[in-house]
Amino acid sequence: MQTNFSDAQLQVPALARSNEILRACVHCGFCTATCPTYQVLGDELDSPRGRIYLIKEMLESGRAADARTVKHLDRCLSCLACMTTCPSGVHYMHLIDHARAHVEATYQRPLTDRMLRWVLAKVLPYPMRFRVALLLAKLGRPFARLIPDARVQAMLDMVPARIPPVSRNDDPQVFAPTGPRRMRVALITGCAQKALNTDINDATLRLLRRLGCEVVIPRGMGCCGALTHHMGREGEAHAAAAANIRAFMAEVRAGGLEAIVINTSGCGTTVKDYGHMFRTSPLADEAATVAGLALDISELLARLEIPEGADKGLRVAYHAACSLQHGQQIKTAPKELLKRAGFTVLEPADSHLCCGSAGTYNLLQPAISQELKARKVATLTAKTPDVIAAGNIGCMMQIGSGTGIPVVHTVELLDWATGGPMPRALSAT
Repeated sequence: MQTNFSDAQLQVPALARSNEILRACVHCGFCTATCPTYQVLGDELDSPRGRIYLIKEMLESGRAADARTVKHLDRCLSCLACMTTCPSGVHYMHLIDHARAHVEATYQRPLTDRMLRWVLAKVLPYPMRFRVALLLAKLGRPFARLIPDARVQAMLDMVPARIPPVSRNDDPQVFAPTGPRRMRVALITGCAQKALNTDINDATLRLLRRLGCEVVIPRGMGCCGALTHHMGREGEAHAAAAANIRAFMAEVRAGGLEAIVINTSGCGTTVKDYGHMFRTSPLADEAATVAGLALDISELLARLEIPEGADKGLRVAYHAACSLQHGQQIKTAPKELLKRAGFTVLEPADSHLCCGSAGTYNLLQPAISQELKARKVATLTAKTPDVIAAGNIGCMMQIGSGTGIPVVHTVELLDWATGGPMPRALSAT
């Protein structure tokens, strides 16, 4: 794609990077075939190619974002299926991230939109605030249909039937391995995950310790910044990320780390991009170090080689989270681990398509999200599984709200297969 940024514009690192990305696009349209919103809406401007044109015009002209551009950018899931499909290597993630920051800086949203997005940014990344919000929402849930705003209804609908008690395993501490020590790792405990499902971190800790890992929960660690980052709130996202970088580097200096383990793939995609996010800041080297240490739990378990298990007689439909298969290009490891542990793994049709969760997307774009959820649940249940497994809490909540089939994290099944307790979702059936 031909671009016409001025020399002065190209002195700005973010614009220079977007120029590189735009110039890599050859308008081929392969991305439209795998874009969920294009499939649902059929509008060229709701495809990656269409959004790229909108972003180019907006950034190149240096103008403020307008309502038309914002509408189509807001409808993007950031599922990154387009990046997997693109034959030209267009790094759409960095482009849409830059565009959203520009929107946030230059566009005045309607008051209700600003209030809603402010609440999400100030609540979801903070586990205790989120817990309080969930409890209040539980009280308001019977009145959800009386509220005219579909986005508020979606927030009330997402409240789980059970809000787990706080797990003290998520507090800063060090867990010794239960077997011979093989490595020292840090575990990112997440933010929303700590309020919605504490079983995931508990299972991760048991499994890692059993496989010889000394596991550190770093002091000062918080939200990775993904939630606010994808809302274009760059200052808040970078502040959260910087705090994490300092927390992890303190552990690197204190006792060394061989990996930073992440069991929420949405977080993993962002943490692995810290090097890019901070490339022009004084934290550049440390950010790159942290990004280089970051591993999805499935990546680490593949290295540690979990024991081979006997046939469990359980049919597992594996849902590939977009942030894992497209954002991190991890496609086979989770399935191979489940097979090795003794589970029968089923792969649904159109596994490359998003379930519609996408961070805060299911709250901000509920109509499109519900359509994508219905499609995903249909393909998963068509396989008649005993259980559905995924590697991301957002996907688990989204899919679980559309089916009675138990939905668990992949690590819960692997923990159970190697000596841990049966996942709560299975034992409740």
